[in-house]
Amino acid sequence: MKTIKSMKTFMIALVAGIIAISCSSDDDNTPEVINEEEVITTVRVQLANDVGFTTTLQSVDSDGDGPEAPVITIEGDLFANTTYTGVVTFLNETESPAENITLEVAEEADEHQVFYTPADGLNITTVYNDQDSNGNPLGILFTLTTGEASNGNFTVTLRHEPTKPNNGLADAGGDTDVEVTFDVTIQ
Repeated sequence: MKTIKSMKTFMIALVAGIIAISCSSDDDNTPEVINEEEVITTVRVQLANDVGFTTTLQSVDSDGDGPEAPVITIEGDLFANTTYTGVVTFLNETESPAENITLEVAEEADEHQVFYTPADGLNITTVYNDQDSNGNPLGILFTLTTGEASNGNFTVTLRHEPTKPNNGLADAGGDTDVEVTFDVTIQ
């Protein structure tokens, strides 16, 4: 009788041990990988046309995601019916010297895409001039073509881990790393 009781106690302990082991998380000792989001304080879009005129669109948010609004400037004119070669640069100027986040975006091209969105009525079209390793657009290098004179908002958005390929910003998904809107005039 004592043997049966000992056997029952042993079986209960064995089953309890198996349940405890099977219910424990295998990930308890695995550290969570954190891909810390970069601080982007400056977005600079540089445009150059075939005859040597340049235009620079720049947003500087010196406190990053802080309460101060970014300072947005536009230097140079955008001319009607003109094609521009464009490059966008992302900087973290809270570091000294400034950290060029564009290098990381290029290195992780499969995980990023830059979108250029003109408001309705603004006669601008853009074409990507660079790609990730899968042949999908990246957008650090691009061509911007203006149409007839117009004005409106031109938004530059850097997305992290968008769906690729996509049909534009509306269905890209992912997280917005930075988004800046410029009020531009095409002369």
